Amino acid sequence: MELSYADIKAAAERIAGRVRPVTIAPADHPDDESPQLWLALEFLQHTGSFKARGAQNFLQAHREAGSLPERGVTIASGGNAGMACAWAARSQQVPATVFLPATAPPVKIDKLRGYGADVRLVGEQYADALAACHAFAESSGALLSHAYDNPLIAAGAGTLLTEIHRQLPRLDTIVVAVGGGGLFAGIATAAAHYGVRVVAAEPRECRALHAALAAGAPVDVAVDSVAADALGARRVTELALGAARASDSVSVLVSDEEIVATRRALWAEHRLAVEHAAATAMAALTGGGGYRPAPGERVCVVLCGANTDPGDLTR
Repeated sequence: MELSYADIKAAAERIAGRVRPVTIAPADHPDDESPQLWLALEFLQHTGSFKARGAQNFLQAHREAGSLPERGVTIASGGNAGMACAWAARSQQVPATVFLPATAPPVKIDKLRGYGADVRLVGEQYADALAACHAFAESSGALLSHAYDNPLIAAGAGTLLTEIHRQLPRLDTIVVAVGGGGLFAGIATAAAHYGVRVVAAEPRECRALHAALAAGAPVDVAVDSVAADALGARRVTELALGAARASDSVSVLVSDEEIVATRRALWAEHRLAVEHAAATAMAALTGGGGYRPAPGERVCVVLCGANTDPGDLTR
């Protein structure tokens, strides 16, 4: 599988008017010698995350190609990808069947049903739900989607940078959190086109991209982080690794303590309630061992998800 800027441009045309344009806010008012920092508030997107972009592009592309079956789409995911898939399917008036482990939180099950999805609870782990999803797609003829490992999903995610660059044409650096690599692959591919550096931020104990870059190929990694619900992929995609190699990318690791502190600071200082995954990107700039922008460098941080419990932000 390959991903090009042409794929992202096509995705932008497909989803125009179907997703919310990203809002960009200045983080502060620095002097001329300080880095200039903006926040891309993508957590305001439909379903609370950037995943809506890829889901909409995936279904729209299959509709254009005549390959969107009457049985609709199916995906194994109880998180942001599942909600985005169900939302996009509803907007295109096709059925969505979402597989989750029986241990999934009731709030996620209720939200998926609220989007009109047929929710199937299978087994105790994600792997059980994934196997059932594949079997269902094969037996029913439903279109099999994936949370991140698909060029159409990644291209949809990459449209985020095309919108950011339109508003910030002199942007030097984009900072993004990385899990399985769908968002990163799209962002990095677009960034290479525009000549923008990409800072890939990962939790220290969920370092799928960092480990792949070190090994020269995707490898399995341990998953143990406060942000693992969104960034807990065991290995990064080939698409993401290829995009990292083809772009000006920097891999940064941050600790769970830095992620938690940054998430609380975003609330205390900006009144932004985001997921730990979104705070991971910001922690790359505020944490002790992260990325240090040069004086005057123009930097945008992607805050990519809002599906969180804000009850612990003041504790």
